[in-house]
Amino acid sequence: MTLEEIIFGCQKHEPYAQEQLYVLFSKKMFGICLKYSSNYADAEDNLQDGFIQIFKNIKQFQQKGSFEGWAKRVMINNALQQFRKIKHLEIITEHIEYEDDADFEADNLCQEFLLKIIQELPERYRLVFNLYGIDNYSHHEISMLLGISVGTSKSNLNRARHILKEKIVVAKKQLHLL
Repeated sequence: MTLEEIIFGCQKHEPYAQEQLYVLFSKKMFGICLKYSSNYADAEDNLQDGFIQIFKNIKQFQQKGSFEGWAKRVMINNALQQFRKIKHLEIITEHIEYEDDADFEADNLCQEFLLKIIQELPERYRLVFNLYGIDNYSHHEISMLLGISVGTSKSNLNRARHILKEKIVVAKKQLHLL
């Protein structure tokens, strides 16, 4: 089956087509869920909820642009919706001078380590870091998605970068790389 046929089958709620779509995209979408979740179990839940949203809203995809890009947006929006439901998180509004470029290098560190330290960031910092630094959202878009000011988004990004830089420096020292 081609992707177009799979999508058409999903639009008609055909279980086989839904299964094929899941098999085709679940690994990539799980990586996205890991970026926006506190832990592995939450990422698994977000993946399942995200695919439910994809199947529920697949008729909105009209074969314009990349399906993978559309599905990625659905996954990110689903993860952010789960974030908004958890009302126990504090709003971080500290204002640190914004630095546009992070001056740390992670070339000698493995991807698993980087994912781990990103997941250890405070929730708001992690979301802003992923949205801006990895998924190319603007600070304006982030402010709208998270209900924060543009300045707070910039501050949170800068603080996330600072924390990550410190953790990388410590890790390199432990590995005698500095």
